[in-house]
Amino acid sequence: MSGWGVRGLTVRYGRRTALDDVTLDVPAGAVTAVIGGDGAGKTTLLRALAGGARPAAGTVRRPARRRIGYVAGASGLYDDLSVAENVAFVAKAYGVRGAELESRLAELFARTGLDGIDARLAGRLSGGMRQKLAFALAMLHRPELLILDEPTTGVDPVSRVELWRLIAGAAAGGAGVVVSTTYLDEAQRAASVLLLDAGRVVATGPPEAVAAALAQATPHRHQADAGRRACGAATLPQASARAAVCRFGRLTAVAGADLEVRAGEVVGLLGANGAGKTTLIRLLLGLLRPTSGTVRLFGRAPSRAGRRRLGYVPQGLGLWQDLSVEENLAFSARAFGSAVPALDADLEALRGSLVRDLPLGLRRRLAFAAALAHAPELLVLDEPTSGVDPTARARLWESIHDAAQAGAGVLATTHHLDEADFCDRLVVMAAGSVVAQGTLAAIVGERKAVAVEAPRWEAAFAALDKSGLSAALVGRTLRVPGGDAARVRAALGAGGVTAALSVVPATFEETFVALARAGEQPQVPTSTHSPIGRTAQ
Repeated sequence: MSGWGVRGLTVRYGRRTALDDVTLDVPAGAVTAVIGGDGAGKTTLLRALAGGARPAAGTVRRPARRRIGYVAGASGLYDDLSVAENVAFVAKAYGVRGAELESRLAELFARTGLDGIDARLAGRLSGGMRQKLAFALAMLHRPELLILDEPTTGVDPVSRVELWRLIAGAAAGGAGVVVSTTYLDEAQRAASVLLLDAGRVVATGPPEAVAAALAQATPHRHQADAGRRACGAATLPQASARAAVCRFGRLTAVAGADLEVRAGEVVGLLGANGAGKTTLIRLLLGLLRPTSGTVRLFGRAPSRAGRRRLGYVPQGLGLWQDLSVEENLAFSARAFGSAVPALDADLEALRGSLVRDLPLGLRRRLAFAAALAHAPELLVLDEPTSGVDPTARARLWESIHDAAQAGAGVLATTHHLDEADFCDRLVVMAAGSVVAQGTLAAIVGERKAVAVEAPRWEAAFAALDKSGLSAALVGRTLRVPGGDAARVRAALGAGGVTAALSVVPATFEETFVALARAGEQPQVPTSTHSPIGRTAQ
């Protein structure tokens, strides 16, 4: 076994086998991904690697615990402590103090953009800031092995890109990095991937090989249907906003947004946290009144009668956790005056189970069943596939497209940009405004990126980072958005790095991040002092 990892690992909890004969290598200076759905065994594998789960069989190779950095799925922060107090606690635990602590904090907080928030409670930080703080604390003692359990779950696309830049930087510094995720597009950033299902290895190897294996097991996904869009274009919008503005005191949450959803089309509403997506949805549903502008639901001002014609799946799913599957469906059916829907075999077998006892994928399928039972004319879905595995995501999108094929309009938000491919049109928001809309291809347009192939990717990454160029790691290839090959070549030359460069079409993620950052309003720092002096006392 090279570097760190496990071989032939089996872990049991009582009679349940959580991992069955799993082998994983985590080489130094590289990113390794573990992908799988809820209950696949990802967290157990990472806990075993960190020394937190006892093997029933097999071997684990890891450095001393003080040389391990670990970020749990819930970030592991103390919400009732300030940022400075969280830093002080971790620094003391790892014996990092004095000048070393000062220097390390200055470096990490500059890279994560966390300067000036030392007095804020950790529980009051945004999801992206929490995860970046957790990452900084895990890296404080320069670990040899960095273990990250679903570090980007619930994080918006811009923050996710920033987190992956930090992850690449950790690997470039020589650490072995292992990351768990439910999303294939994230796993494809790694040099190697392990796919788990029910505690067993389904596939392992380079990302392209695992993606191929996963494609064989995943239901066929719908492609954008031009005929359906053309049909929808001839009808009046089922939901629309014209120059919609919504203010809360001095805060403008939506600033003159335009949006429409027609019958039979799937519209993706995208944006970073705070972009205004949820507020715009609440305006369309009539849960908020616009400060100015016009909002229409089925051609009229939003009303209770209009809401009876739509199906809504909120981010929190809107299910009653203490009621059974059957009771939830009966409640929803009675509210909309419809029949209780038929269920697929998996949910039918659990009809009497409490919702709180269901895995996330089945809870989402239940929420979809409840929202679709009354044949709504409009579906509004707030991050409908968050946290579910690739196969479950494909099934949920099949349900979405089936509803659209039957004539329903669909408005869906998502933080995972590969799902933009499932939409007929996209609406991108930043700082309360719509900054782009149209098909995916039209939004990306002629944007370019520079692909960098170097014998030592970590040296190229360091050279680009030093010059202020943001590089994304995909396997062992670096991508620099913008297409400025001359600037990239100059940065590499200044660092003494030889590499092959090629100008390639930009991805939608690269395009989205550029649009989001261009649309952001300037941020005023909440404090002018850093946490360094306070935690060093």
